[in-house]
Amino acid sequence: MRILVVTAVTAERQAVWRGLQGNPKFDVVAAGVGPVAAAANTAKALATAPTAAYGLVACAGLGGGFPGMADVGSLVVANEIVAADLGVETLDGFAGLDALGFGATRIPADAGLVHAMTEALGAAGLRVVTGPVLTVSTVTGTAESAAVLAARVPGAAAEAMEGYGVAFAAREWGLPVLEIRAVSNLVGPRDRAAWRVNEALGVLEAAGKVLSEVLKP
Repeated sequence: MRILVVTAVTAERQAVWRGLQGNPKFDVVAAGVGPVAAAANTAKALATAPTAAYGLVACAGLGGGFPGMADVGSLVVANEIVAADLGVETLDGFAGLDALGFGATRIPADAGLVHAMTEALGAAGLRVVTGPVLTVSTVTGTAESAAVLAARVPGAAAEAMEGYGVAFAAREWGLPVLEIRAVSNLVGPRDRAAWRVNEALGVLEAAGKVLSEVLKP
């Protein structure tokens, strides 16, 4: 089984690839920022691969951790991937795509792999939690917006911009999906000075090494 790993940007792709240490079972692509680019370029990678080339699609990269759920420098393994802002605003508040009857905004990650990865990351001495990872088109920048998202998806652990797009493409191909996020900042007031991007990239690299071990032949 070959595994397709999708990141947003080149720095994430390089970190994952360093962790994988050239494992030939993996292809790692940088699909671009946001759910549309992620979906389109994941679908392109799957469509142009040899027949039945992949058995798993993983989305990996940096993300924001919800306060009290995932600290900076920790990892989040998604148990479900949620399009958190896909819907409409009504007089009674937000209504997601599910409530409108137009589709599903939640895609479950492969439960067996979630458990295996979480256990292996913890055994490797990495801080890790499991929970919903939210996909948004606009990164949260205020405490009020963070509170709204946390209330909308109870137990939300992290926020990023690509997971749902990657998961949607994988689902269209009938493939299981996994999402792993290294936390570079907390969800809430936008303070770039407090972000720990290099630290998070190092954690992502360590997660790539564990991923290679978990999915070894």
